[in-house]
Amino acid sequence: MKFILSLKSFIYILFFPSLVVSIVPDRSSISQFQSLSYGKTIVSSPHGMFELGFFNLGYPNRIYLGIRYKNIPVDNVVWVANGGNPINDSSADLKLHSSGNLVLTHNNMVAWCTRSSKAAQNPVAELLDSGNLVIRDLNSANQESYLWQSFDYPSNTMLSGMKVGWDLKRNLNIRLIAWKSGDDPTPGDLSWSIVRHPYPEIYMMKGNKKYHRLGPWNGLRFTGMPEMKPNPVYHYEFVSNKEEVYYTWTLKQTSLITKAVLNQTALARPRYVWSELDESWMFYSTLPSDYCDHYGVCGANAYCSTSASPMCECLKGFKPKYLEKWNSMDWSQGCVLQHPLNCKHDGFVLLEGLKVPDTKATFVNDSIDIEKCRTKCLNNCSCMAYTNSNISGAGSGCVMWFGDLFDIKQYSVAENGQGLYIRLPASELEAIRQRNFKIKHVTIVTAASGMLVLGIYFIYRIWRNINEKSKAENNYEGFVDDLDLPLLDLSIILAATDNFSEVNKIGEGGFGPVYWGKLASGLEIAAKRLSQNSGQGISEFVNEVKLIAKLQHRNLVKLLGCCIHKQEKILVYEYMANGSLDYFIFDLLRNTDHTKGKSLDWPKRLSIICGIARGLMYLHQDSRLRIIHRDLKGSNVLLDEDFNPKISDFGMAKTVGREEIEGNTNKIVGTFGYMAPEYAVDGQFSVKSDVFSFGILLMEIICGKRNRGRYSGKRYNLIDHVWTHWKLSRTSEIIDSNIEDSCIESEIIRCIHVGLLCVQQYPEDRPTMTSVVLMLGSEMELDEPKKPGVFTKKESIEAISSSSTNTLTITLSAR
Repeated sequence: MKFILSLKSFIYILFFPSLVVSIVPDRSSISQFQSLSYGKTIVSSPHGMFELGFFNLGYPNRIYLGIRYKNIPVDNVVWVANGGNPINDSSADLKLHSSGNLVLTHNNMVAWCTRSSKAAQNPVAELLDSGNLVIRDLNSANQESYLWQSFDYPSNTMLSGMKVGWDLKRNLNIRLIAWKSGDDPTPGDLSWSIVRHPYPEIYMMKGNKKYHRLGPWNGLRFTGMPEMKPNPVYHYEFVSNKEEVYYTWTLKQTSLITKAVLNQTALARPRYVWSELDESWMFYSTLPSDYCDHYGVCGANAYCSTSASPMCECLKGFKPKYLEKWNSMDWSQGCVLQHPLNCKHDGFVLLEGLKVPDTKATFVNDSIDIEKCRTKCLNNCSCMAYTNSNISGAGSGCVMWFGDLFDIKQYSVAENGQGLYIRLPASELEAIRQRNFKIKHVTIVTAASGMLVLGIYFIYRIWRNINEKSKAENNYEGFVDDLDLPLLDLSIILAATDNFSEVNKIGEGGFGPVYWGKLASGLEIAAKRLSQNSGQGISEFVNEVKLIAKLQHRNLVKLLGCCIHKQEKILVYEYMANGSLDYFIFDLLRNTDHTKGKSLDWPKRLSIICGIARGLMYLHQDSRLRIIHRDLKGSNVLLDEDFNPKISDFGMAKTVGREEIEGNTNKIVGTFGYMAPEYAVDGQFSVKSDVFSFGILLMEIICGKRNRGRYSGKRYNLIDHVWTHWKLSRTSEIIDSNIEDSCIESEIIRCIHVGLLCVQQYPEDRPTMTSVVLMLGSEMELDEPKKPGVFTKKESIEAISSSSTNTLTITLSAR
């Protein structure tokens, strides 16, 4: 792989000299009685992908022996030997003893060593291009029979070909253990490993507490990872036999560089892919992937669904254990049976599309089919659920659950999950047949006859087509109930927000003031209260509930519930700790807080740009409705505690059919400075008008200035200002001073290029958001942008902004 010494690399060398190795001939192994000293490395064979040597992580008196990517200058460490026992100076020495063990000494004291259970006649330690440091016997006939290997003792990083699991012959638990922090490789208390239940599965543990569960392997994938499907990039494998239980993945494309890193600070296991063009790690995916992936959020005998609201619901035949707590969104106590079981007269109901429950209390028999499994479960009065242990092909094997069922997740697409037969009393099964309930496909298996009763198509939602304001005003309570959205009592919100205390007020928009609050369960919320003087009314309230209640994406804000009490109309959202994006990029608190803009360095801003793009792509392409936001701007992008962006405020949004991309309106809404020309003039809105708004916002994030303003002493808008500098190849002059020290010029230029493509005058010239996401995350060649939608001619039109009902004069160009 070609190595380019970037500005970032130079800075690392300048300030962290220990990262520079002595210029010595590369070697890939340490033979008996040879040593490796500070300043020297061994390089992996045959392609030199990795190197083993001594380094520090910014603290000169903390020196570690480890493995890192040789030609990647940032975040390159993949394994550390002495993470909990750093060496305080350069007098370190690594030797391969005649016993076949590597020994690291410092001042004649052993700081770390390997422990091989086998003796070797002619040992050698080698670093492989997989990143695996191995010790083998040169005299052995099997050169892959290792005496010891670093892949058996991972640090915080999983690489291609590495196993996570158990070597049962050696009773060895191979697991990832997070570092305490990014610059401290001391093992933390977050781990990722296989737990040897009868039906084994992978857990993320925080100390002794379960934090995330991947679900068991069902023959095709882990039941909690539906995206794990056959693809041209990764090959997944799960092995469980008498000698070992492990999971591994390998790359089908050897040119790809990727890693999965267990992160103590984020309490997550993200996966990254290396971009050689940008010399940076691009975020790919993460575990947990959403709120429902956190272990047991809904308690016993309930399931969590990110496509539903509320997220938690009792399994059919069960009811909340404590109704008052459940209604206040404290789901920790879970659910209990509505009616007691009667053993021999019970039956089963099939729920589909699930991540199956925690497998701690299970029994597995791989030799029987599903019918024998049902009989076996029915005859054991403690058996609460059963399904196939392997769903590949026609399905095979049997797994049964005993006692309460924990940590179930339901997917909106049934094929992404697995079916589970849950035990219920005969009376409850009969009641299910008689009443309508909100599961589209249900199969009931009765104990008496074993007949399949196919049921029950339901859900004719009221208020499917609400087009008139009067309908919304007269019937909105029923509408909210219909959406399965928690209708919270006003007293709960008053208690959470301290009676809408001014101290708790965190913002105000066109809808009304927003208050921070904390529910009795400890969940932090943002309560948006409709102002009596608001230009937005009940139609916008209903519109937002209609659209956002069913939208689930990591870059869209989540609506948790609402409150309707007389004249009070309140929307309750997840709380975003860092508020809105505009406070950072425009440094709105500059007079009192001079660190707002600086706290968003370029890597954070690039991550925010990409996150907003993914959220818009979901709205335009992947959601159940094609949604056009129509009011994308900095104040409508919220940031969580890790600065992940989430698009908010859907009061102005419009839907079009799945095969449509545009619509027309006589009521032009939005915010001056972000509207596309064709929308502001003709009322023609489309996915491309959202793309235009995204382009404006992208430029504002880079420049730290609003689109409206004076530039170069003239009445330019920001886009015209950027376009002028782009044509003169002087884009470096327009970058926000807050990111000058952290920016990477190639990334900045590419983002500006993409932004200019988004704000071209005519919608047909602009890319889709799917293309934008690809352009931001790849090295694909970009078209030359045409002149943007520059505003030169004034036309007074009636518009409704997000903050006022006043008419606006919008300056537009004539076409």
